[in-house]
Amino acid sequence: MEKIIEVCNLTQDYGHGRGVFDVSFYVQKGEVFGFLGPNGAGKSTTIRHIMGFSKPQSGETRLFGSETFKNYYNVLAHVGYLPGEIALPDGLTGWEFIRMMWDLRAATDRKKLDYLLDRFKLDPSGDTKKMSLGDKRKLAIVTAFMHDPDVLVLDEPTSGLDPVMQQTFIDFVKEEKSRGKTILLSSHVFNEVEATCDRIAIIKDGRIVSEFDSTDIKHNQNKDFEIVFKHPAEYQEFLSSLPKLRKNAASISEPSIRRTDDASLKIIVAVNDHDINTLVEKLSRFTVQSFRQVKFTLEDYFMQFYREDKIFGGVFK
Repeated sequence: MEKIIEVCNLTQDYGHGRGVFDVSFYVQKGEVFGFLGPNGAGKSTTIRHIMGFSKPQSGETRLFGSETFKNYYNVLAHVGYLPGEIALPDGLTGWEFIRMMWDLRAATDRKKLDYLLDRFKLDPSGDTKKMSLGDKRKLAIVTAFMHDPDVLVLDEPTSGLDPVMQQTFIDFVKEEKSRGKTILLSSHVFNEVEATCDRIAIIKDGRIVSEFDSTDIKHNQNKDFEIVFKHPAEYQEFLSSLPKLRKNAASISEPSIRRTDDASLKIIVAVNDHDINTLVEKLSRFTVQSFRQVKFTLEDYFMQFYREDKIFGGVFK
């Protein structure tokens, strides 16, 4: 599969631990790639280099096989870029800004523009300075996509949008994906990443800490079960019969205790699919009040890197 976006050992060190460090990933043709991390993790810095706005200290970024900093103008016509922070020029109406970007992007399809204005419920007649944050975001979306680019680079695209428009945008991304567009989606919103992305990279403190297929979350072989006991004595007996899950364990080799709550007699047990019968057999001689699977989400996995004192790591097969 052709690699459309490539980030190769990118480093930009701003000092005091700020910047990005030896970041590498790629986005294949027709793929939606999620770039997940909190504000300040290095997502926007990486994207500015992908767009050719900044020259890296080391490493490089490529679009369509061309190094972006040196070929900025050649690649820009094929890219729809949505920045994380919207800075619109003063003294223009929305229509005037659209006309300016229309000429800059050499757009030709007025039907596409009208479709986007209707889809995102935007009236661009007002002064850009007086627009709400949501309308400014909609205006940026319209102008980024009105020339129907082959590649979409989206930095926190739903920031400032209300929940209805957030869902509209997610649906729009799905439609663009079905048309074969290549999409890089940088976000800290889990539901939009889960809903749209084929592969996901997590960035922390300027470094990639995990990269995986989104199906690894949905089809993870390691499960968590919540068990609530009726009797304190049986709760303690069961608790003593299983090992504690080792922090940062690479895999789950046997049913293990992840978390406990003595007050409610509740235990969270981590277990591999192959060992669920073993867990049920152990429980068969105890009086259990409830037994249920705890759904594992992208947020759960993400928080392993940002809240390791509460959720242990190493849950993927």
